[in-house]
Parts: sequence; C-alpha cells; structure tokens
Amino acid sequence: MSVKIISDSTCDLSPELIKKYGIKIMPLHIVLGDKEYEDGFSITPDEIYKWSDENNATPKTSAINLEYTMDIFRPIIEAGDEIVCFGISGEMSTTVNVMRLAAEELEAEDRIFIIDSRNLSTGIGLQVIEAAIMAAEGHSAAQIAGRIAEIIPRVRASFVIDTLKYLHRGGRCSGMAAFAGTALKLHPKIVVNEGKMSPTKKYMGNISRVVMNYVREMEKNLRNAETDRVFITHSGCSKAIVSDVRKYLEELGIFSEILETRAGCVVSSHCGPNTLGVLFIEK
Repeated sequence: MSVKIISDSTCDLSPELIKKYGIKIMPLHIVLGDKEYEDGFSITPDEIYKWSDENNATPKTSAINLEYTMDIFRPIIEAGDEIVCFGISGEMSTTVNVMRLAAEELEAEDRIFIIDSRNLSTGIGLQVIEAAIMAAEGHSAAQIAGRIAEIIPRVRASFVIDTLKYLHRGGRCSGMAAFAGTALKLHPKIVVNEGKMSPTKKYMGNISRVVMNYVREMEKNLRNAETDRVFITHSGCSKAIVSDVRKYLEELGIFSEILETRAGCVVSSHCGPNTLGVLFIEK
C-alpha cells in the first residue's frame, strides 16, 4: 500500500516539481464569459490578463465538482492505496468540502485524508511537498496528515501587488481606492492569516523597489524559517525583479532550496500581473 498525494491547482507548483514529487493535480475552473476552462490545463494567466483587460472584468472561478473528484479518488482506493488530498483554504472556496463529500460517497474516509491548507498558492505547495517527501519515505496517510496539521499554522504566505485594478474588478477594492492607489503608485501587501487574505500595509513607488523593500522587511522571519526551501512565487514579474529577490535570498545563506514558480490562473486572475510573494515555513 502506498500514499498518493493530490492537490487542487491553486498550490501553484511548477510542472517540474509536480513531476519530481509525483503529485496529482486537480484543476479548479476559470469562467470567461460563457466559456469555462481548467486552471493551468486549458488556459494560462497571460490569456486571462488579456481577456480581463479587453472586458474590464475579473474572471469567475469555481471549485472542482463532486463527480470529477470521485473519479480521481476511486481508482486509487480500489487499488488499495491511501490518499492525502490538499485544497485551497475553506475560507476561500468550497473545494475542500467537495473533497470531503467525495471521500464520504466512496465510504473511504479512513483512507482519504482531506487537508484544508488554510492557505493558497505555494503556501499550499509547501505543505504538498512535505507530504510527498513523507509519502516517499513510507509514512502512512495518517502520519502525514498529523505532520501537516503541525505545519499549517507556521506557513507564512504573503504577496505584494502591483496594480489594484484586478482586485477592484473582482469587488475586493473600491473604485476610488483603486484610482487613488494607481495615481499614487500604492502597492498593498496581502498576508494569508487563519485562512483569509488581509491587507497589512501599503508600499509606494516603483514596483521593483517595492518588492525588494517587502522582502528585506521579512529578514527576521526568514532567519527563523525552516531551512529546507523557500518559494518565490509571482504572477508574471520581470526576470530582473525575480533575479534580485533570488540573489537576496541566496546571500542570506539560509535555505537549501530557493524555488521559483509562476502563480496559476486562480491566484493570478485576482491579483493581476507583477504580483510577487516569498513563502516559507517558520520554525
């Protein structure tokens, strides 16, 4: 018996990492007008930006459906294996509830462990990789779920956003605030806390300088991080900005791995291009 690691697509792991750790991805859905797409499978973030700008609208996103989830779980359970399955925070989506219902319908709650990540993007990805490593080492699904429960409160996920217009289109920012923010070149820092996204401060100025100020202000927390890995996750930043962040993290000499990933369609559709986050697990 083995343990299969599954996550919804909001974990924002790269194809290379998905392949390396043998992770199964279940895509959330993106709705553009009257057309529906699978996150990362049949549409890209750049295509979403183009549609959003042309239509002055934010795409709608929807959870995985029950039948599809059962179809993913069923052959694994019938083969005698166990599952640890991750979903975006239950505060943000019904995905985790769908996963739980699928496990119940298959009468396999004792072999399918559903994890509410209480996070998004590579805040989930950090948990997924830890689970995949433990699965490869032969740990049971229950052991993995127990370890992840200890990690969840220590995952640190935050982002700095370049433009407020995508948040405004999605109803998460007033028109006046978006206008003022654009005129003043304000860039909010968004932090995931207890499963929810909250703005904590605003930076002003050029996005390249803002990003570096954001990263440098985290140094104390970064020095108190688990040293295995850190993520630089962005929604289409310039190579120069990403390179500067990587160089800074390398110079700290803390992490064994500095992983770069591109945010998927769900996260990108709400935050817009040039968003960047540094995500890690505190000790």
